[in-house]
Amino acid sequence: MNATAPTLTPTTRVLAWCLHLLVIGLLALAAGRTVADGRPHAGPVVAAAAACALVYVAGPVLPGVRRSRRAAALWLTAVGVVWLVLLALSPDAVWVAFPLYFLQLHLLPRRTGIAAVAATAATAAVGFAAHQHSFSPAMVVGPALGAAVAVAVVRGYQALYRESEQRRQLIEELTATRADLADAQHAAGVLAERERLAREIHDTLAQGLSSIQLLLRACERALPDRPDTAARHAEAARQAAVDNLAEARRFVAALTPPALEGTTLADAVARLCVTTSDRHRLAARFHLVGDAAPLPIAHEVALLRIAQSALANTVRHSGAVGAEVTLSYLGDHIVLGVVDDGRGFDPGRLPAPDGDSGGFGLAAMRARVHALGGALTIRSAPGHGTALTARLPLTPHVETRTRP
Repeated sequence: MNATAPTLTPTTRVLAWCLHLLVIGLLALAAGRTVADGRPHAGPVVAAAAACALVYVAGPVLPGVRRSRRAAALWLTAVGVVWLVLLALSPDAVWVAFPLYFLQLHLLPRRTGIAAVAATAATAAVGFAAHQHSFSPAMVVGPALGAAVAVAVVRGYQALYRESEQRRQLIEELTATRADLADAQHAAGVLAERERLAREIHDTLAQGLSSIQLLLRACERALPDRPDTAARHAEAARQAAVDNLAEARRFVAALTPPALEGTTLADAVARLCVTTSDRHRLAARFHLVGDAAPLPIAHEVALLRIAQSALANTVRHSGAVGAEVTLSYLGDHIVLGVVDDGRGFDPGRLPAPDGDSGGFGLAAMRARVHALGGALTIRSAPGHGTALTARLPLTPHVETRTRP
């Protein structure tokens, strides 16, 4: 029973009802034995027992007793006074002291409760001795033993309750921490996926649309004087649209890029050079150094995307007429190099990426390479062309798969 708590758990409510029934039963026993034995003052004993029962019942009914220690102390004082009257009239009232111990220990502060229990035990021993007109150690042992049992039970219950509360709070904290961790992981996953999607869109669809735009401009310039040239540019634009549509569909399905299906990375890069040379005024030549070795899919996709982005930048910004693309298998590393003879630029004075003008290509390349434990270097100067080198380790990282 925990009369100070605003709400009671089912187990505590059961204990409270057991204590209530015990008090009422002991009061009824005291009154019944007095009437059954025909003792003198039977009427006053019954009245005192009834008064004690009424005062006791008022405690659980009044809400102030459960919310205020002061109100609980006043109620216990009233119960104690009526119990003293009953004890003065009947020796059987000594048994009521035992449930009173539990009430005092639960409703009063620690030290006050211990003092009240000691006083109640001493009063019960003195009252019982007065009715017996004699004194023996057994008269003290009984109330004292009952008080000790009550103190042990209440303190043990309170210790278990505190431990249970601590565990409950710990579980709530762990649950909250787990939820926060899950949210953080979800947010990190969302950011990583957004970054991956941004790189893929930039290196595929955005570059493809840029190529289509350049081809259509060339087609406009060729009309109407050079219809054959215009038709060739229009066909190249149409083919670029078909290729990018295939990229988009595979991209949505999260499959291997079409350029890598049924072929090797070297063949895919070589075909990219041929396609770029056919569609634009750029002679892109491919060179393979070393013996090709199996690569993780992530490595192949990253190198192909870097080659696509590098050649697209060469076409759009460098004004180059020639580009050399080299894929080198060097022991435990693979190196992709793209060198052009364009106007070059100052790598230290690149403009910030912008949603209208672009500028995300180099950042996307670096992100791809660093994610796979590699390095990206860019050497360029105004009027001296550009050399881009992407170096990746051949050893697969964790969670990468090697294509057969």
